[in-house]
Amino acid sequence: MARLIDGKAVAKAVRDEVARGVAAFRELHGRAPGLHVVLAGDDQASAVYVRNKEKAAAEVGMAGQVHRLPSSVSESELLALVQRLNADPSVDGILVQLPLPAGVRSNLVLDAVDPGKDVDGFHPVNVGALWAGLPGLVPCTPRGCIRLLDEASVKLEGARAVVIGRSNIVGKPVSALLLARSATVTMAHSKTRDLPELCRQADVIVAAVGRTKMVRGDWLKPGAAVIDVGMNRDENNKLCGDVDFASAEPVASVITPVPGGVGPMTIAMLLENTLKAAERRQGRG
Repeated sequence: MARLIDGKAVAKAVRDEVARGVAAFRELHGRAPGLHVVLAGDDQASAVYVRNKEKAAAEVGMAGQVHRLPSSVSESELLALVQRLNADPSVDGILVQLPLPAGVRSNLVLDAVDPGKDVDGFHPVNVGALWAGLPGLVPCTPRGCIRLLDEASVKLEGARAVVIGRSNIVGKPVSALLLARSATVTMAHSKTRDLPELCRQADVIVAAVGRTKMVRGDWLKPGAAVIDVGMNRDENNKLCGDVDFASAEPVASVITPVPGGVGPMTIAMLLENTLKAAERRQGRG
């Protein structure tokens, strides 16, 4: 029976570390790190996510603001706001909450964010730095996945890892992070041939494909470490992941539950990214 990796407990430890770092930063620089979130439109899920981020930032002592804009906001107005935040020395982290309203080109707005303040890690400069093994800001969910594997004492060096999913938000960056830790990485996806057989060779599986209970226990190598990034609803409208937990738990050595696994890590790593961005900017100054 697999040992559960408690994402809530690890996320709390990260937030506690960040709170200590924020206090030290304030002592040294006379201000708290500033996280600014841009929320445009009336997407209800986005509004909930942003409230959670706002609350978490306040709890660790960060400064900042949520810039709430109507769905009628124009692309040029959004770009102008981003440029103001780029130029503001009290702003260390900028997060543009997606999706943006219809008619606004998300890539244009995201690319306008100063890479040094891009706490989501989505800017092409940060993406390039990640793949080149250079310092930069790394997407939050992939960083959370690696932290959970470390907390579970999973040996990544030399391990065979299969990442299911090729998104720019999770699949690609988590593959780069695993490579950087000397794992042998295969990137797979919904169209990969013989995916179950491929998974049976893996010491580590990261499932981030967005398909309810796709990865089953008989896909797993006994003793594999399983990180489930999926957030889906099953036939009973209950939250579940991309991994069929009931059949996978008896086979894996460690596994993340859904909910309570990777989910809590995303905001915790966002806070850590903001502190890191603030410290780097002061170092440059």
